[in-house]
Amino acid sequence: MSVLAQVSSKPLPWRVTVGAEGIAAAQFARCGFDVSVQSGRDKPTYDLVVAKSGNLLKVSVKGSDDGSWALTQPYLKRVTDLLGRRANFLGAIAQWQDHLGSRAICCLVQFQDVSIDELPRIYLASPQEVAQKLRETVERLGISTLYERYEWTPAGEESGATEALPSAWAFSESRIQELLSKANEIVLPKPTLLTRVKSPAGEWTSGVDARGNGETAIGLSA
Repeated sequence: MSVLAQVSSKPLPWRVTVGAEGIAAAQFARCGFDVSVQSGRDKPTYDLVVAKSGNLLKVSVKGSDDGSWALTQPYLKRVTDLLGRRANFLGAIAQWQDHLGSRAICCLVQFQDVSIDELPRIYLASPQEVAQKLRETVERLGISTLYERYEWTPAGEESGATEALPSAWAFSESRIQELLSKANEIVLPKPTLLTRVKSPAGEWTSGVDARGNGETAIGLSA
């Protein structure tokens, strides 16, 4: 028996992960981004950092070859053990979203039914968008797994319905720019709260920054 014949045609989970991260990095680079790849066993919540024109995104890459992504399973076990009761899917979704943070995006890579000479299907979404899809899945199917496509039967209906990830999530330069703009939105500071104090030499204007930066002397008027 040859060595090649002994190799399984179905990749192991870690191979799917490595392949997904490599393809995602290559696609971002093709779109003109500088790409930094996190390495090692103790990686943070994101796998890539992509930057362009001074803006950056943290990217959490998840690969799959079965049409679904088990994003919340580690948090599901944690929440269930903490509460000591049946699985708390919504709690797990909330923990997953909080852990990922607001300045990261999800890159979902799907290898199911993709031949070796084709690119896998790649989706980009914010944690908020993914969390909403997960909550819908919990309501419809009773499980917090993200599916690329699934069928379900609405209450009171005889025929089933098909739900799929939005086509707007497909990997593209415009989708990257959309998520980049949302992640790098600048929150304008609140105006300074001023207190005017009279003195014999004139009038000092002092204030407390509404952002909590303390009291500062602003100016002196005669």
